[in-house]
Parts: sequence; structure tokens; C-alpha cells
Amino acid sequence: MPQKPNRTTRIEARIAPEALSIIKRAAQLQGRSVSDFVVAAAQDAAQGAIEEMHIIRLAADDQRRFVDLLLNPPSLAPAMERAREAHARLIRD
Repeated sequence: MPQKPNRTTRIEARIAPEALSIIKRAAQLQGRSVSDFVVAAAQDAAQGAIEEMHIIRLAADDQRRFVDLLLNPPSLAPAMERAREAHARLIRD
């Protein structure tokens, strides 16, 4: 029989009675306690928020410009070319 996770921290929230009613109904439909339902929903929302912060959204024109720069990078500025050569010398020696 699977072990239940060790819960050591408590959170509290005040919600409208209508919201609690909906949450209770959803938990019941899934065969879960209200607490388990709320924790799972909060974890899903938190994971989604974290993942969303790692996505870069670009307009179509910006996407084309980005790809064009990847495929056809501009030539290096003189200072960057010198730095690249200095780095190559350090690696060789």
C-alpha cells in the first residue's frame, strides 16, 4: 500500500462559501479530500506559473528576425574579434 506523503506544514486560506462549494464538489468527483484536491491544484498552478516564466514569446516578425540572425549572424565587431583571438591563444598555450 503506497505511503502518504509526510506533511509537516500547514497553510490556510479564506474563501467565499460559493468557491468552497465548488471545490468540495470537484474533490468529491475525483474521490479526494478537499485538502488533497486543493494541494494538487495549487501545485499544478505553481508548476504552470514557473514553466510560463521560462517561455519566450515573440511576434511573427520577431521570430523571423531571430531565425535570420541565427542563420546569418552579423560580423564580429573589432573588439570581439580581438577577444576571440586572445581566447584562442589562451586555449592553445
